[in-house]
Amino acid sequence: MALIPEAISFSIIAGVDPRVGLFSSFIMAVSIAFLGGRPAMITAATGAVALVIAPVARDYGMEYFIATVILAGVFQVVLGVLGVARLMRFIPRSVMVGFVNALAILIFIAQLPHLLGVTWLVYPLVAVGLVIMVVMPRITRVIPAPLVAIVLLTIATVVTAINVPTVGDQGALPKSLPELFIPNVPLTWETFAIIAPFSIAMALVGLLESLMTAKLVDDITDTHSRKTREAWGQGVANMLSGLFGGMGGCAMIGQTMINVKASGARTRISTFLAGVFLLILVVGLGDLVAIIPMAALVAVMIMVSVLTFDWHSIRLSTLKRMPKSETTVMVATVVVVVLTHNLAIGVIVGVIVAMVAFARRVAHFVSVERTLPLDETTPTAYYTVTGELFFASSNDLTTQFEYAVDPDRIVIDMSNSHIWDASTVAALDAITNKYERHGKRVVLLGMNEASTTMHNRLAGNLGGEH
Repeated sequence: MALIPEAISFSIIAGVDPRVGLFSSFIMAVSIAFLGGRPAMITAATGAVALVIAPVARDYGMEYFIATVILAGVFQVVLGVLGVARLMRFIPRSVMVGFVNALAILIFIAQLPHLLGVTWLVYPLVAVGLVIMVVMPRITRVIPAPLVAIVLLTIATVVTAINVPTVGDQGALPKSLPELFIPNVPLTWETFAIIAPFSIAMALVGLLESLMTAKLVDDITDTHSRKTREAWGQGVANMLSGLFGGMGGCAMIGQTMINVKASGARTRISTFLAGVFLLILVVGLGDLVAIIPMAALVAVMIMVSVLTFDWHSIRLSTLKRMPKSETTVMVATVVVVVLTHNLAIGVIVGVIVAMVAFARRVAHFVSVERTLPLDETTPTAYYTVTGELFFASSNDLTTQFEYAVDPDRIVIDMSNSHIWDASTVAALDAITNKYERHGKRVVLLGMNEASTTMHNRLAGNLGGEH
């Protein structure tokens, strides 16, 4: 029941008939019940995917839209087989928080066309819908609050006969089961160039949201899921969705929480039956769904937006406690997503910002300490290098030695450091070369096994001083 309003709303966000989202939700829920790697997780048409591929329906039409969905499924299968699920560990928490917050903002922005330039009667309906969804869970959670809001607002508009936009105004609802739909698009490089960017974005967003949701369910149920299977399973489900005229989708955080937390579901049967009951309700009760006022769905989506947003992340106490670099990563992710309306680009930028911030932070932990014992028969300068040595920290290494004033023998103790890359080996080569030009000899001591192996393989073979 909770899938119906959201599937219709996401169809409208994508700029397609409500039946497209409803068929997609049915096909994806049923197919992922068999193919997915995380039992009890609900997969259907989602706002994240709808936002990414909406421009295709608007600019190129339905045939290209469906081709985009099918190609996205192919990309997901390829990424799944290549083991992209394992890369989830490299997505920092701050990027995930930014992803969720940006998704909430985009869902809210997508409701604005239904709130601007409409009759004033829409506003009290939306307000009443929001009040119902806030109050209802405090009375009972047996019936989903969004469903109660939709039913009551629909009855109110029918009884009072007020003229407000309805679901039926957005497009025809299905009267029959989904049929095979092969998109009639030219199989040319030009077609691929048009749809591939949207397909890749959809594939990445779908996988990201699905794998994040799977991780959440793992934590709630204290069980382990097969992330690689979930990744290619999502791809096959999207391909099947497209072949039957659906808009594709991914795991739904809200519906999965209803299933796993509120209902206590743990098996694939719950996912399968969610899809079956959705089809029965829509095909059997399509005429009733058509008279639902759009104001009710807008209220539902605003509520979804509010509940999706991580309000704890922007509290003053959280911002004060959180390192500035973490907050910067979260804000960068949100800003890029909102500006580009592309969750995948935002996440990629967020990860890059997080990597740069991490590299800068770690780079400051490297220190070089110089000692010059006076009681040695052979005057020797001792340098102790401490910290992780990689491109960000080793570039300044060459400036921390006294080439002109040091005695003829220099010992560099590396026992408290680790060489991670060629940049560090190049820096050590440069230090050695600078001392040799002054007629002095350098001895490197204390490298661990991994550092020694890398240094022996690369030293003197990196093309001179850098």
